Parts: sequence; C-alpha cells; structure tokens
Amino acid sequence: MNNGSTLRAWWKDPVDYRWLVDTLAARSALGPLKVLIGTAGAAIAVMGAVIAGTPVGPPGDPGIASTIGVLSGTLWAARWWLLPWPNKTESLLLIACADVLFTVEFLQLQDRLFGAMGTVLLLVTGSYLSFFHSARALAVHSAWSVLSVLVLSVRITTGGGDVRLALAVALLLASVAGAMPAFQLLYWLLRTESLSDPLTELLNRRGLENRLPQLMDRSPAICVICFDLDQFKRVNDTWGHSIGDIVLVRTARRLRDAAGETAVVARTGGEEFVVAAPISAAAARSEAERLCQVVAEPPETAVVVTASVGVAVFDAMICPHCPRPTPDRLLQSADAAMYRAKQSGGNLVVVDDLTPPLDHHHPPPDDRR
Repeated sequence: MNNGSTLRAWWKDPVDYRWLVDTLAARSALGPLKVLIGTAGAAIAVMGAVIAGTPVGPPGDPGIASTIGVLSGTLWAARWWLLPWPNKTESLLLIACADVLFTVEFLQLQDRLFGAMGTVLLLVTGSYLSFFHSARALAVHSAWSVLSVLVLSVRITTGGGDVRLALAVALLLASVAGAMPAFQLLYWLLRTESLSDPLTELLNRRGLENRLPQLMDRSPAICVICFDLDQFKRVNDTWGHSIGDIVLVRTARRLRDAAGETAVVARTGGEEFVVAAPISAAAARSEAERLCQVVAEPPETAVVVTASVGVAVFDAMICPHCPRPTPDRLLQSADAAMYRAKQSGGNLVVVDDLTPPLDHHHPPPDDRR
C-alpha cells in the first residue's frame, strides 16, 4: 500500500466505536478509563475554584465564568463516574462541548498569557478523539484548536503583551495541536496491522469481528460464506509449506477480487476464509457457488485446490420485523454449514438460511365471515 492509498484509507476509516468500547470492556479496562476521564474533569473543576478571584482568573469573586467552569467540571466528573459509557453520538457531543467550553473559559481569564497556555487542555480531548473516533472528527477538533490558539495569542498582543511572545506561544501550541493527526495515523496503522493477516493481507479473525457488525448495520440482507480448502495438508506435505503459502495467497487474492468492493474478506484460520457481503437470500447460493468455482480455477502452477463452502444468510427484506441474528450467530451457522459440506466430500456449497419462512411471520388470512 503506497502513501497516498494509506492516507486515503485512514481518512475514510469510520472507526468502529462500539467494537473499541466492547474490546476495552472485555479487557476490564473500561471502568478504570471512566474513572480517569472523570477525574480529569474534577481536576479542572478544582483548578477553576483555585484561580477564582485571583489576578489570573476570570473577573469577579468568584464570578459567573468561574462558577460555570467549576460546575461544568463537576458535572463532567459525575457523568463519567456514575453513568454508563456514552454511545458514539453522546461521546462526540461531550468532546465538542468540552472544546467550546475550554476556549470560552480561556477567553475570560485576566492573565492573557495564562489563558493562551490553557489551550493545552485541548490536547486532552484530542487524545480521546484520536483513539475513539475518526480522522474527520479529529480534523474538526484540530481546526478548532488552531483557531483557539490564534485568537488567544492575538489577545496577548491586544492586551499590551510582546508580539514575539504571542508568536512563540502560537507556534508552540499550534505545533503540538497539529501533531495529534500524526499520532492518530500511527495508532491507526498499528490497529490496522493488528487486525490483518500478515501472509495474505486480508483481515484476520479479529478484523472480521470488527468489520462484520459495521456491514450488518448498513445492509438489510447479509450473507456470510465460510471456505475451507479441501485436503490442504496434502498440499503442504507434497509440495512444502512455501508452496502452501503461495496457494493461500492466491486464494486470498481470488476471493478479494471476485467478492467485490462491498464485501468483507478475511482469513480466519490456517486454510479457512470468510466472505461477508450484502447479498439477498435468493442470490446467496449462486454467489457462493461462483466463489467456490473461483477458488478451484486452474492455476498457473500444478497445485489445484477446491473448497468446502458453508453459507449463512439473513434477509430483512423478506422478514422486516424478524430479529436479526448476531454476527457470532452468522459466523457459527456458516461454519457449521461448511463442516457439513466437508463431511459430504468437499467442493460443495451448503446453505443455512436464517430468515424465518414466510408462513412464520405472515399468518394465514382469516376466511371467517
């Protein structure tokens, strides 16, 4: 992947907020993180109380600005300490409100240099965005941070401060704020690497678990197709593991090219692959059979492989009010169907349609008069 495509992929990555939160919860890290984020708000509230009525703080004793700052920090701490982790929309709103409040509060400080330096707190909200949200959300925050730094630096000069000092503060804070996208890009690269299979460059099992819920949220019909290469151990034993790796890479390339841009393609095990795509129940079997044939197409070398294929499909267009299966249920059903195909001799497609039959959700008409 070249630099241009890497940057485009980073910029377009929506980031699965729910998956990140669930991953942290599974590692028992969500609770301590909530405490830390709430404590940060409490510390800001204490700082606001300490500088209230001093020559540094906002005018008044304590003054409206100081009161709002202390109250906001206290509410922030209570929200994070006492309530569940926010959903994606609330998370973005909380950070947006914090950004605006920081800048407004800094503009109220009587010591203009101290106010400009206070924008360093915007790095805290930027760090949160870097981890939990997309590059586009961070870009909006970075633009706001740079604008805040410029306004507060100009305020130093309009208050009689040294122009060179204002310029130095602006350059210092703007350079720090501008580094946030670079940190997010590095984190994104590491996260992407952890979700990818190094041999085939497809998603790995964890990457599939990350992307499949996103695909299901966008599509009324979802089809999961599991592939297991038949008698692959014989390939390794006969030709060697290096040739086996070539076959795996070839299979990955064929599936990726044939599945299309809307599909999610992953290598979930040694010789196991998964394709998930927005395919209707009516088209699921024919698509799986087409991909099965793609895998078995004659190669440039003498090594020919076939695949046992299991399909799990759910189509909300057929049953709009039926409960949708979970990603795990789809994967388990497709995997079980794949094993039935293998037990039947391989090079075969077995379909498990999870959509309830029509008579299950459309009761027969009442002919009574």
